[in-house]
Parts: sequence; C-alpha cells; structure tokens
Amino acid sequence: MNKIFNYGIDHLTVNIALDIARGKVKAVLNKTAKEKVVKSQAYVQEIVDRGDVVYGINTGFGPLCTTKISEKDTSTLQHKILQSHSVGVGEVIPKEVSKIMLITKVHALAQGFSGISLTTLERIIWHVDKDIVPTVPKQGSVGASGDLAPLSHLFLPLIGLGEVYTEDGSKAIASDVLSRLGMKSLQLGPKEGLALINGTQFILAHAVKVVEKLANALDTADVIGAMSLEGLMGSSRPFEPELHAIRPYKGSLLVASRLRNMLAGSEILASHVDCDRVQDPYSLRCMPQVHGASRNAWLHLKELVEIELNSVTDNPIILNADNAISGGNFHGQPLAIPLDYAGVAAAELGNIADRRNYMMIEGRFGLPKLLMANVGLNSGFMIPQYTSAALVTENKTLCFPASADSVPTSLGQEDHVSMGSISGRKTLQIIKNLEQIQAVELLYAAQALDFRRPLKSSPIIEATHAYVRERVSHADEDRVLAYDIKAMHDIVSSGALVKIANEVAEKEQLDLNGEFKAEFEY
Repeated sequence: MNKIFNYGIDHLTVNIALDIARGKVKAVLNKTAKEKVVKSQAYVQEIVDRGDVVYGINTGFGPLCTTKISEKDTSTLQHKILQSHSVGVGEVIPKEVSKIMLITKVHALAQGFSGISLTTLERIIWHVDKDIVPTVPKQGSVGASGDLAPLSHLFLPLIGLGEVYTEDGSKAIASDVLSRLGMKSLQLGPKEGLALINGTQFILAHAVKVVEKLANALDTADVIGAMSLEGLMGSSRPFEPELHAIRPYKGSLLVASRLRNMLAGSEILASHVDCDRVQDPYSLRCMPQVHGASRNAWLHLKELVEIELNSVTDNPIILNADNAISGGNFHGQPLAIPLDYAGVAAAELGNIADRRNYMMIEGRFGLPKLLMANVGLNSGFMIPQYTSAALVTENKTLCFPASADSVPTSLGQEDHVSMGSISGRKTLQIIKNLEQIQAVELLYAAQALDFRRPLKSSPIIEATHAYVRERVSHADEDRVLAYDIKAMHDIVSSGALVKIANEVAEKEQLDLNGEFKAEFEY
C-alpha cells in the first residue's frame, strides 16, 4: 500500500473513497489538517467560555433551539443527542457502506469547520484502519437535518454503545470489542455530538456505491447489447459517427463508438450487410440513444457526488469564534434528485434489455422459437423472460422519486426534507435488479450467437462469448435455468465481462471509450 490520502486536504473521489474502504489506500491526518481541527475546536470552546448562544453548542436541538443549556451540561448534551437520535430500524446496511460513511465523515470534519476534537476524529480513523465498523440500520433517515438516525448509530461506539462489525465481518457489542482491544469510550465535548450526526454521509455512501455499480452496468449493457445484436443479425449502421455528430450527446456518442469498436471485424455483420431488412427494432438500433441517456444521468450523478465528497455538510458551521452560521448544508436534496434520476436511468437499461430478451425468443431473424431447436416437450428459454419482465416492473415501482416527497419533522422546524436516504437505497436495489435482467440477456445472447455458427463475431464478442461458455454450456434441452442465470449474474455483477472486453480491446488496439474516457471514469 503505497498511496497516501490526506483527510481534509486532498481531493476525494469515488474511486479513492472505495480504495480507502478496501484497504488499497492509506488515509491519514497530516499536520495541516490537525492544526485546522484543533483551531476549530478552540473556536467552539471560546464560544462556550464567553457564554454566546450558538445552536447545538449551548442550546437544545431542532424545535428546542431556544432552550439554553448551561456550560456544565454542554458535554452531557452531546452524549444525549447520540442516544436520543439512534432510532434507526430495519436490517443493517452492508459493512462497506458503513465504512464509506466513516471515511466521508472524517474527510468533512477534517476540513476544520465543525468544532470536532482531534481525539474524536482520530478515534473514527482508528475504526476505519482497524476495520471495526459500526452497524447502521437502513431505515429512519429523512435526509435533512442530515442523516440523523444513521449517523447516530454510526457513532454510538464512540461513547461505548451500539454494535460493530468486527475484523472478520461478524457483528458484536461495541463495548465488548473495544474492551478486547484495550480502547475506552470517549467523553464528547461541546458541539461534537451534533457535528457527528449532522450531515449527508448515509446518502453519500449509497451514492458512491451507485456510481460504482451503475458504471459497471452501463459498460455491461453495451457488451451484452452488442452480443444480442449479433445473435439477432442486426445492423451496425445506426452506430455510425456521422449520425451521432448531428445530435451530439456525450452518452450517445460514447455508446455508438463503443458498439462500433466492439463489433469491428464481425463475420456475422458482414454476412448480411446487403440484406433486405430495412431497419432494426428500437431496442437494437436505439442503443446509443437509450444506453447513452442513462450514461448522461450517471455522469451528472458522478459530478455531484464528487462535489459532496469534498463538502462540509454539518450545522452550524464554525468559521471562527465570532462567526458560527446556522445554515442548511446538511440538506440532502442536491444528491436526492440525481439519485432518483440515476434510478430511472438504471431501470431503463433493464427495460430495453428485456425487449431484446423478448425478441430473441420470438423465433424471428433466423433464430429458433424459444432459442431451442426442439420445443414442445421442451419449453426452451420461455421462462427466464418472465423473470426479467417481473424485475422490470419491480424497478418501475421503485422509480417513484423519493425526492418529490417531503413530510415535516421536528415540530415543523424541519418542514422540508429530502428523503434522499430512500433515493440512495432504492437506486441500489434497482441496480441489483438490473444485474439480474442483464444476466438473463447474457444467457439469451450467448445461446442466440451459437445459432450463427460457423460465422464468427468480432474479437471482443467472441472472447466474451467464450468466457460465458466456459461457465455455462449451450442448452439443447430443458434444465434448471436458475443455475445458469446465477452463473450469468456472477459474471455481470463481478465486472468480469467488462474486464474481458477491455482486455481484448487493448490487445486489438481499439479505444472503447475514446475522447470521453476521463469524463466517464470515477
């Protein structure tokens, strides 16, 4: 591990956040960051010593903001806020998502506007480095005033409460684990509890995962879409650069270029270049427009997530001892809307994939009905499309934008909330469903391509097809296709298909991502 990331100083990206969470990058507090943190805490202490009334330092929270708290109770106040706000319900989120929450919170706090103590910040970093990650229930946040409930659970172990994932991934009582490792609970100082639980890190951690997983789904959609096109003997003419130059959306230009490169050198395409088929159905010829629109949505989300990764989102913001601003940087709306947008984008990838699935079993374009030579006694590949259809509809039901809703909380003090935590959770579920839909399309596309032999496709499609066939054989009669779908899902979700396509492209000196490579990386 050679790379070092400086919390509060360096520019955090999705990839770096993931690398820190996975132990590939070491993240530290350097001298400059420590000085900023110490100075910010000193500002808070000066406010307390002077007796100035500042929200959350020496007042109650939410609708209790006018209730003054005595100087001797300012520390107790911070302890109680973690307890009272730990009201999450439901299953706990995955360990990695919790860990990303820790990492992004440290980076925000280390910028020196939150009044956190160096001791507290270093304890959070200890949790990251030791992989002792607090458990966080998935439900209970309205996405403003920040992700209060999830962040409260995330930081309960600081005061000896809550549960944690241990090094081996099992769950345990936090106090037992801390005792085993010789660590004592902390006494929080003025404003520290509020600084810990006020922020968007639950939404942000989910958004980080959405950026990663949707990027793989987008690349996968192009590879499988190209294989499906070959199986259906479609045309590559709709991907020509001149067509897209006169409607130059970045996503469309990129997908058209990728499809041209992935199909380059195909014997199958060459075999029917002069056929009498005037034009292909939309799910084939409109891949640049549909896949591309989803890429535009991903690009928008990625850009906003990167801003959020390097932002300070708690409240109040401590600029100096004479300037503490109660604002709204904790409000999750800037991520809630693009997360909902990304959910629609992911659902549409599944929608068009299911249309190609249906087309491949119809018995059109020289393919046998239900993708099997002998059907009747055999049902062939009839039923996997039921699965993809069910998942497509499930995704449609998940596409209602959570960000379009708001329910007043905190006795009306917090009268508009983002619901961005729901946006993040359901968008990840949409992507999980999408991966299953893509697994079905990959199963169908590989079977369809088999019927075009002895003609060969392009080097990229041949390599990805061969990889599939190493794991799942061609089906001549009925079998339990759930096992085949599972194998395809493993290929899709692991990113293996995209990796092979990229490796072959490099070997063949084909530039899949062209001029947009840097923009569409994270």
